[in-house]
Amino acid sequence: MNRALMTHSWRAGLQRGGIELRHLLRNGKELSGHLTNVVVALLVAGYVSDEVPGTRTPMSHLVLAGFAAYLLFQIGLISLPQILVTEREEGTLLRLRATPGGIPAYLVAKCLLVTVVAVGTLALLLGAAALLVDGPLPHGPGDWLTLLWVTTLGLLAVVPLGAAVGAVLPNPREALALLMLPTMGLLFISGTVYPITSLPVPVQQVAAVFPLKWTAQGLRSALLPDTARTAEAAGSWELPMVALVLTAWTVLGFLLAVPLLRRAARRESGSRLSARQRRAVESGAPPM
Repeated sequence: MNRALMTHSWRAGLQRGGIELRHLLRNGKELSGHLTNVVVALLVAGYVSDEVPGTRTPMSHLVLAGFAAYLLFQIGLISLPQILVTEREEGTLLRLRATPGGIPAYLVAKCLLVTVVAVGTLALLLGAAALLVDGPLPHGPGDWLTLLWVTTLGLLAVVPLGAAVGAVLPNPREALALLMLPTMGLLFISGTVYPITSLPVPVQQVAAVFPLKWTAQGLRSALLPDTARTAEAAGSWELPMVALVLTAWTVLGFLLAVPLLRRAARRESGSRLSARQRRAVESGAPPM
C-alpha cells in the first residue's frame, strides 16, 4: 500500500469511526447494553461488605477493579466480533473489498469506535463508583500512568483478537452463544470478582495464560493500595509480567487478525451474500 493510499485509509477510517460514534450515541438500545454493565458492577460492589483476606482493602474495590478489566475484555471479545459478523452478513466486507483502502479504513474505524466506547465505559464506571459506593481511584501520578498503560495494553491485547474471532464466526445468531460461555468462564477464574488466591493452583495457571487475569491485576495495582498486593498469587503486582503478557497477546492478535480478515474479505461474493440472506429468511430471521 503506497503512502497516499495509506493516508487516505486513515482519514476515511477516522471519518467513518466518527460517524459510527455519533450513531451509537443516538441509539439508546446499543448504549443501554454498555450502561447495564456499569449498573451491574455498581450493584454488586454496593452489596459486598467484606475485606480482601489478609488486607484492610474493601472487597468492593477489588470487585470494581475486576469489573473494569472485564468491561475492556468484553468490548473487545464479545461486542467487536458481533459487530464484524453482523456487518459481514449485511455485505459490508463485500462492498469494502471493491473500495481502494476500504479494509484498512474499516479497521481504523472499528478501533476508534471500540477504544472510545471502552474508555468512556471505564471512566463512567470509575467515576460513578467513586461518587456512589466510595469506589477506588488512582492515588497519584504513578497510579494514573499505570491505569493509562494497562488500559491501553489491555485493549490492544483483545481488540485484534476480537477482529480475528469475528472473521471466522459463522453468523450473528451463533456469535453470542459461542463467545459468552468462555468469556464468562474467564471472568470467574481470573480473580476479577474475588481474590485469585482463593482458587486452586491449576485454575490459577489456566487463568494466567489469558489477558483478562493480567489486565485485572494491572488495574488493581493502579486502583488499590499497595498493601493489597499481598493478596496476589505472587505477593506482588508483577507489572513487568503484566506488560509482557499483554504485549504478547497484542502481537498474536495482529498476526491472526490481518490474514483472517483478508481471507474473509476475499471469500465474500454476491452469491455467498445472497445465499446467507436466503438461509436467514428461511430460518425466520428478518431480512437484512
